[in-house]
Amino acid sequence: MLEMFGVPVPVCGIAGDQQAALVGQACFQPGMLKATYGTGCFAVLNTGSEAVSSTSKLLTTIGYRIDGVTAYALEGSIFVAGAAVQWMRDAMGLIEAASESGGLARAADPNQDVYLVPAFTGLGAPHWDADARGAIFGITRGTGPAELSRAALESVCYQTRDLLEAMQHDWKQENAPVLRVDGGMVASNFTMQFLADILNAPVDRPRTLETTAIGAAYLAGLRKDIYPAPAQFAESWRLDRRFTPVLARDVCERKYLGWQDAVRRTRSTY
Repeated sequence: MLEMFGVPVPVCGIAGDQQAALVGQACFQPGMLKATYGTGCFAVLNTGSEAVSSTSKLLTTIGYRIDGVTAYALEGSIFVAGAAVQWMRDAMGLIEAASESGGLARAADPNQDVYLVPAFTGLGAPHWDADARGAIFGITRGTGPAELSRAALESVCYQTRDLLEAMQHDWKQENAPVLRVDGGMVASNFTMQFLADILNAPVDRPRTLETTAIGAAYLAGLRKDIYPAPAQFAESWRLDRRFTPVLARDVCERKYLGWQDAVRRTRSTY
């Protein structure tokens, strides 16, 4: 019990940020996957009763424990997601508001392959290179704010694919699962569409993006019999929009190979 406002308040549920978001996204089945896009990005894959020991530099964690039954998960973190857009706005002055980035990205020259590796504070999973630093590759005289905006948004999607390929390797999945997304950055239709393209998998954006708060509230409410069992709670999850791949696979693979090359050249050790 906690003493607040002069009365005892029972603590009926405890969850970390990403675990709460996993629950809030109703990812209760093994193989279900969610990613939260804020300043950084955190992807979590439900592995059910199996605590998978990663060989791809991911974190093995507890997803949640309900009624004494533990579900484990694999987690990967990206240090810079929305922070790349903030950098363009605050440090570079290329945009006045984050909402401008999607429109600029759509106006970018499709013949320019510009890559921003936003290793401003190093690279997170699955690279874990604290000494790497950001770099931009592929600049020409025709490169401007539109191309840099597109590169910043696309970098988030490329980094997500890095994580998901590591998860598929550890979890022995051949095909990428549906990715449920949340966080402020998922309001960008451009980013979510490119994410679906580069992952070659559906990306589901829910109607309610504050899934962390929903998950924490659900765990507490479940304990007090306010909310139904997980299967019934999952039925309340509502889709806002599903993004499906439309970009040609050969184009996606060429672009992703370019990203991998850019990351290799950014690493502190080749």
